[in-house]
Amino acid sequence: MGTVQFVLLADDPSTFVTRVIPFIDIELAGIPGDRHYGLLRPADSRQKVYKRGTPIVNRRQISIVSEEECALIAEKMNIPEVRPEWLGANMLIRGIDRLTELPAGTRLLFPNGTGLICEGENLPCVHPGKMIEQFYEQDGLRKKFVPAARKKRGIVCSVEREGVIHTGDTIEVIRLS
Repeated sequence: MGTVQFVLLADDPSTFVTRVIPFIDIELAGIPGDRHYGLLRPADSRQKVYKRGTPIVNRRQISIVSEEECALIAEKMNIPEVRPEWLGANMLIRGIDRLTELPAGTRLLFPNGTGLICEGENLPCVHPGKMIEQFYEQDGLRKKFVPAARKKRGIVCSVEREGVIHTGDTIEVIRLS
């Protein structure tokens, strides 16, 4: 069982950085107004089997990171903290051991019945490293981020059941058997 620490939204089209909000109202296409909202999205470098730009199912509607794994990334980078908004996360959670290692197909259920499906690890990229480097005004941090965040960058999810998620909500984890 985990707990939602913060919910966040990426509603500024000029950046992937998110901002804390009181709750997220989730639809089957994701979070309205968020940069990852939509049932479909264009294929990018992560989907090598499709030509870039090909419309595919959006399995990156929601991104979740854990407080514990953000602390481990910060420790490896030798900085005080890594904030979820710098990672473009929609949710910061606490209490789910090794969140990033949850297998695809794992369900995350919230008190009002809202349901997310884990689609897998959110592979680290250089963009959060640039934000961290900019915040701390310390050259070289962008290069440290990817190795420090490997297997700790959190997960991406798709929506299985619509609903509202609030800061403080509990999360039930249902793994495939």
